[in-house]
Amino acid sequence: MEKLIITIAPTGNVPTKAMTPHVPVQAAEIVADIMACYEQGAAVAHIHARDEQETPTCDSKYFSEIVKLLNEKGCPIIKQISTGARGGKSGEARAESLVLQPESASLATGSSNFPSSINANDPQLIEYMAKVMLDKNIKPEIEVFDVAMINNAVNLQKAGLLKGPLLFNLVLGVKGSLPATAKNLFFLIDSLPPDAVWSVSIIGPNHVNLSAVAMALGGHVRVGIEDNVYYTKGVLATNRSLVGRMAAIAKSLGRELATPEDVKRIWGIA
Repeated sequence: MEKLIITIAPTGNVPTKAMTPHVPVQAAEIVADIMACYEQGAAVAHIHARDEQETPTCDSKYFSEIVKLLNEKGCPIIKQISTGARGGKSGEARAESLVLQPESASLATGSSNFPSSINANDPQLIEYMAKVMLDKNIKPEIEVFDVAMINNAVNLQKAGLLKGPLLFNLVLGVKGSLPATAKNLFFLIDSLPPDAVWSVSIIGPNHVNLSAVAMALGGHVRVGIEDNVYYTKGVLATNRSLVGRMAAIAKSLGRELATPEDVKRIWGIA
């Protein structure tokens, strides 16, 4: 079985210091957490940025500070920049930080619901974002909140806007979208194209069990305070502890952890 890629999503758009003191929101905090998680076995960092008021932002200057610090500290982790709807509305705004040319960036290929807002991604915006990533040789990670997003990505590949192998992150447990059940996970996996590379982001109390199922099936996993504030019921998580638990489960399943160089091979990027 292929080596396991662990992605760390340390910040996200939702967690605040009032919710948990462990969420990193400023650049130095985010970088410190990413580096600690790299030491625990994470090979990819899914990066969100916050401004001085700790509000989600797509402003490239905030992402630039994070990337610069990671580079200065010599951390080889694969950098994946979020282009999500909470950070900005227009395609131009959400693609602003792609000027930094990270190895990867998120790409939602359809619209869905968040708990109190819409994850809006109209066809023109999706095509624009895909074209920017294609032109800059950035590997899109297709964020799947609904099964239609898989077929939308396949159609983008047929149109020449995405290169194979397609990289998917199957997101389960967001209120308003697909619940985090084994049935839904198997359904999404069965709907993937045969050469796809896939990982899971499981939000809520089933995140350990379903992440372990994904590992056993040959998939990869994303963890972090972005997705789960709690380690167990009533116990706040740290990013390091979430990665460490996935690494321990991988070891028990006999799956070796991927390095950043392994990620490039698995994803098919230079």
